[in-house]
Amino acid sequence: MTTIRDVAEHAGVGLATVSRVLNQSPLVSEGTRQRVLDVIRDLNYTPHAAARRLSLGKTLIIKVFVPFFPRPSVTERLAGAVSLLSQSEYDLVIHNIDTPERRATCFEHLPTSKEVDGVLIISLSPLDHEAENLVHADIPIVLIDADHPALARLHRVTTDDVEGGRRAAEYLIQLGHRRIGFIGDTINNPFHFVSSRDRFLGYQQALAAARLPVRSEYYAEGEHGRREARDLARPMLSLAERPTAIVAASDTQAVGVLEAARELGLRVPENLSVIGYDDIEVADMMGLTTMRQMLYEFGQRGVELLLETLDSPDRPPVHEIMPTELVVRHTTAPPGI
Repeated sequence: MTTIRDVAEHAGVGLATVSRVLNQSPLVSEGTRQRVLDVIRDLNYTPHAAARRLSLGKTLIIKVFVPFFPRPSVTERLAGAVSLLSQSEYDLVIHNIDTPERRATCFEHLPTSKEVDGVLIISLSPLDHEAENLVHADIPIVLIDADHPALARLHRVTTDDVEGGRRAAEYLIQLGHRRIGFIGDTINNPFHFVSSRDRFLGYQQALAAARLPVRSEYYAEGEHGRREARDLARPMLSLAERPTAIVAASDTQAVGVLEAARELGLRVPENLSVIGYDDIEVADMMGLTTMRQMLYEFGQRGVELLLETLDSPDRPPVHEIMPTELVVRHTTAPPGI
């Protein structure tokens, strides 16, 4: 096996010079750099990962905390993060958060700088005491689709879910709907997911601005999923005075609403308008009107901020709010009843 000593001997330089070339140090003349690179190519030398980490004084590891759920929006954000990290020198370690206990441990026992160089937290907003741990961590941390008022010193990439929920409901109101339902996640959940709660708040704001009542029978919450949303929508759509439109907190839940409508013989959008949230692949396939999020770019931007911080630790914290966009397809129309 070719070693760094072999490279140094063939190039006629010291070990430190080879190390500088591998680490792209500016302290090497261009002629020496090229000679070392030529030898590396000729000998087909690949630096040992452990040796490279030792020479850099880094772990070259990024840990990602992400909820392990079949939520396409989370998966797409993670895919964006992975796509960019795979082009860097860092190895990625994904820590699946699949129970409330693991979630609590994630925030209570953050990795140290001896274990990893940086941390990404995706779609897991901290509680008050957990935010304190993040602020005082000794490693760079970037939050993606997660936030807390106490985290102004950390890089964050978020979206305004209140505004998104409001715009979804406003669009239905502009179409002429006055009986508008909402189906979302359980607000008080052990993982502290807040996007559905915020979208419901925006929905309430839109109805209040239009002087429309927020009717309790037009609201349903439950576990996140297509089947669960179908079961929640069925009683709502069976009311004597049923809603003419429904805002779903995600595209997955919107698909469940569409299934319930079909089971009850309701035509979409003639008898019922449905709008989702996220614009995942199934939304396009089913012609679903939705609020589009830049999910893939979400993850990429979080990684960019983390890599920039690792290169420039004193970089001022950035809070970027990713835009949403109303995408009108075939599941919304003026009320037909």
